[in-house]
Amino acid sequence: MSKPILFTIDDEPQVLNAIERDLRQQYRRDYRILKAASGQEALETVRQLKARNDPVALFLVDQRMPQMEGTAFLAQALNYYPQARKVLLTAYADTQAAIASINEIGLDHYLMKPWHPPEQHLYPILDDLLSDWWATVPVPYDGIRVAGTLWSPGSHRVKDFLSRNRIPYQWLDIETDTETAALVTASGADPLILPVVYFPDGSSLVNPDNRALAEKVGLQTQATQPFYDLIIVGAGPGGLGAAVYGASEGLRTALIEKEATGGQAGTSSKIENYLGFPKGLSGAQLATRATAQAIRFGAEILTTQEVVGVRVKDAYRIVCLSDGTELSCHALILATGVTVRQLNLPDMDRLTGAGIYYGAAMTEAAHFKGEHVFVVGGANSAGQGAMFFSRYADKVTMLVRGSSLEKGMSQYLVDQIEATDNIEVRLRTEVIGVGGDQRLETITMRHTISEVVETVPAKGLFLFIGAVPHSDMVAGVVACNRAGFIPTGQDLQKNGRWPNSWKLKRDPYYLETSVPGIFAVGDIRQGATRRVASAVGEGAIAVRLVHQYLKSV
Repeated sequence: MSKPILFTIDDEPQVLNAIERDLRQQYRRDYRILKAASGQEALETVRQLKARNDPVALFLVDQRMPQMEGTAFLAQALNYYPQARKVLLTAYADTQAAIASINEIGLDHYLMKPWHPPEQHLYPILDDLLSDWWATVPVPYDGIRVAGTLWSPGSHRVKDFLSRNRIPYQWLDIETDTETAALVTASGADPLILPVVYFPDGSSLVNPDNRALAEKVGLQTQATQPFYDLIIVGAGPGGLGAAVYGASEGLRTALIEKEATGGQAGTSSKIENYLGFPKGLSGAQLATRATAQAIRFGAEILTTQEVVGVRVKDAYRIVCLSDGTELSCHALILATGVTVRQLNLPDMDRLTGAGIYYGAAMTEAAHFKGEHVFVVGGANSAGQGAMFFSRYADKVTMLVRGSSLEKGMSQYLVDQIEATDNIEVRLRTEVIGVGGDQRLETITMRHTISEVVETVPAKGLFLFIGAVPHSDMVAGVVACNRAGFIPTGQDLQKNGRWPNSWKLKRDPYYLETSVPGIFAVGDIRQGATRRVASAVGEGAIAVRLVHQYLKSV
């Protein structure tokens, strides 16, 4: 924490300089001393201090100032620093105003001018007030702060982006925090356009997109060179595994990710069947370690960059980014993975981020403490999400279309769910409607056998309902099956023949697509085993195959 501030305000220069001198003499080692010559000037400084979250311990203010009296200044300043100690400097004629302000604004003390000698009339009083301030005021957070409302989709997006990129932040709800509400209002931000993100340097961004946020927090968004030996698209476990092995084996490696490293696995609350971690680890922990490992070996990780197209020119594979940039490489690994399938119902888009979330949305879980939330899906990701939410919610209801959990979920998760008292499982049930004005209020569900329809109150709906592959950027370049997954190796063969695009005398390598030098790993690959360990292993194998490919060109 930076040094707390002692802020003195007086319109008479001689008095202002004298009080500043006395404060510095006694307190400069432990505090910053600031001064202002008017209430308006001081208020503007207070707003700037609050934007940086600098702590103010004490206001020492003259009562008689033109345009704004001391008590009027304190009344406004307390909107930003309600716990700061308040001392009024008064003349004899101001005594009644000072006494009245004790009740009106909670004045802590008033001092008659002159206060000399300060060793008798000033320091003992301030020492007591500052000691009390230290004992009762929590240390202010000196990192990134996100101010918004709980049911704002923009606030959810920003929190989710920061959380998935393992960037610490403090959440400030303007509906419950009057200091934050005053700060947002003073900054001129439109309350309908949230959130406002405050940074330690005092700057702020209003509802920033992911690229602007990434650049501000120091994530790499631009490549340092136009050509690489290996480019990997997608930073899930498969992409991170390829980046670690590619960079560690001397390949100039770039990893491109449009959101956050870790991919879908990075949102998992707990992975318990990953080799070497008997107590399990979260997806965020795995992503953090793998990202650091890849960077240590020299891989460049570009965040908030989306690949919109891929083309082939002679021996080069060219990646086209959404900002118009093109990067070239010898070999390309596609690790783009899948995302949760969208539920196509009226009002879904409007309420997404305002009570409806795709995936675990761990940033929101604590806000549902004591509530009843619903989890839709019957695979491992849904089971992990239900277990995570059960730590906070009073009740978690799983809505599963299938006839049993065992059909799509690992047995260890089935056992955990059955042993958790506040998780209810409703089989053969689907969501057919959602409702709410500014946020989710109800869901409508139907039993698929009995056709019984029921509408119930709901504040949180978390969806894990199948996967959609991210293969649009290579459509028309590499072969994809009807569902959009990419066949590799022997899966490319149909009726004993390779695709017409395959011109080489050798057969495609195990993870190679229909285009030589382009490989696919992880969930995007047709027939992939959807396990974190499998994806990491395929990333490592793909790099070995890249070496073989590079020897042949």
